[in-house]
Amino acid sequence: MSGWSNWSGSVRTAPQRILRPRDEAELAAAVAAAGKVRATGAGHSFMPLCATDGLLVNLEDMPGTLKIAPDRKTITAPAGWSLKRLTAALWEEGLSLPNQGDVNPQSLAGSTSTGTHGTGRGLGSLATLVRSFRLMRADGSVIRVSPTEEPELFEAQRLSLGLFGISLEIEIDVIPAYHLVERIEKRPLAELAERFSELCDQHRHVEFWVFPYADQAIFKTLDVTDPCDPPTSTSDIEETAFRLICNLCKTLPALTPSLQRLIMRQSLGNGRRGPAHLIFPSDRTVRFEEMEYEVPEAAGMAALQEVIAWIRRKRQPVTFPFEYRLVAGDDIWMSPMNAGPCNSISMHQYHKMRWQEPFADAETIFRAHGGRPHWAKRHSLTRADVDLLYPQTERYRAVRRLHDPAAKFLNPHLSELFA
Repeated sequence: MSGWSNWSGSVRTAPQRILRPRDEAELAAAVAAAGKVRATGAGHSFMPLCATDGLLVNLEDMPGTLKIAPDRKTITAPAGWSLKRLTAALWEEGLSLPNQGDVNPQSLAGSTSTGTHGTGRGLGSLATLVRSFRLMRADGSVIRVSPTEEPELFEAQRLSLGLFGISLEIEIDVIPAYHLVERIEKRPLAELAERFSELCDQHRHVEFWVFPYADQAIFKTLDVTDPCDPPTSTSDIEETAFRLICNLCKTLPALTPSLQRLIMRQSLGNGRRGPAHLIFPSDRTVRFEEMEYEVPEAAGMAALQEVIAWIRRKRQPVTFPFEYRLVAGDDIWMSPMNAGPCNSISMHQYHKMRWQEPFADAETIFRAHGGRPHWAKRHSLTRADVDLLYPQTERYRAVRRLHDPAAKFLNPHLSELFA
């Protein structure tokens, strides 16, 4: 057996076999013969979505090319390509994704199947861009699914968690290539609490980070700008000092409040500008554990303020800042945003420090404000919770049972929710 772990190191599993297939025939034979199968990309899921004692598949080495539709409004790409590889290839063709998150090592399949997103008033998750899939089923056969071909399976597959097969190619919406200008500044959290919705109307992308013991936040906007050279930096914020502070907080947790206020007294960078696919992502080299809740827009700021107040009251040593964004609503069965636009609240903890207790307490607050978790970030949903939060859950399970009757693509975590 060979071991596998996710990016943060908190999920470890011992698959019977790890396969990096070189062609579809090799993959089909392995999938058909396996008792249990899961697929993985960059391992950026904090939940045990990829855990298996069977076959673990990574499609990064599969051959494939970018296919551009004649109208240049959609492309079809290998599902195992990283977002970094995909967006660079699109740029060479004069195209861009309409939106991205702030890191790009995830695979196209992984990011769409978990509802990964960026920020923006009218911009949904990457799953909302998908128009069709080429999908390998449990017996190794391949089908195409779209709104007109196996429409029920397509609707479930839009946010699939890998339950219906292995995505081979994915057709997605694209737009003409564009450049972005990034601006970063400090603003009082009280001001952002009052004006966040207004600021989201004024900029294409708005987000902020706030340390739980600081009253100032790091406010970031991205807007379309004139063509310009690539940036000289690959990150929005320099991490060297922050890494030192995280290690100091691990040793001396009581220093966390004063060190966070010290961080916010330091100067920030001036921002970057350049091709969109180079400005959206930033290097994130300080490892962490993460929980993210999508809270209805009207309740988002109250939820954030309540969690921060709780951390201060309990003197919890939460070292990382919260990240706060806006995501458009959608109509995807298992999407946390399917009831309307949400404020996305990401809570992080340094990977060398305890995260279980702070996350559990914060999750209670997020749930009380109507929040639903990002499927790939830490959460404790039960089967009953999923049924309560998602009206289409049993329909989703029925599609899974129809297309994977032997439960080949389930693992223990997903079986608890979707068997």
